[in-house]
Amino acid sequence: MQSLQNSFALLSRLLLAALFLPAGISKMGGFEGTVGYIASVGLPLPSLGAAMAIVVEVLGGLALIVGLGTRWAALVLALFTLVASVFFHNFWAMPADQQFMQQLMFMKNIGIAGGLLALTAFGAGAFSLDARRAV
Repeated sequence: MQSLQNSFALLSRLLLAALFLPAGISKMGGFEGTVGYIASVGLPLPSLGAAMAIVVEVLGGLALIVGLGTRWAALVLALFTLVASVFFHNFWAMPADQQFMQQLMFMKNIGIAGGLLALTAFGAGAFSLDARRAV
């Protein structure tokens, strides 16, 4: 497995970015809908929250793809994912008929945060701009 470590690190970054980058781009196109969704859960300053989500998802996704500032990008995305999970997938406060799906989404996000924290801990691997800058 050691010989595949850098390939798996790259694949990990790309698969995680495949979640965040399109989500951020879709929030740009549907900005008002995103603002409305954030407002619907009672969070303050929903326009600012939507803008922050776009910045985190787009820049974080791009950082993962190229492997630049990977540890910081992954940490920010992990924290973003955990916070979003608490506010948007709070299955414990949902009606019984919605709890299963929301719990599933919450646990999926916990797993994604775990993968991001592994990137935070171990870095982007050799196939990254981070590795090139270290030389």
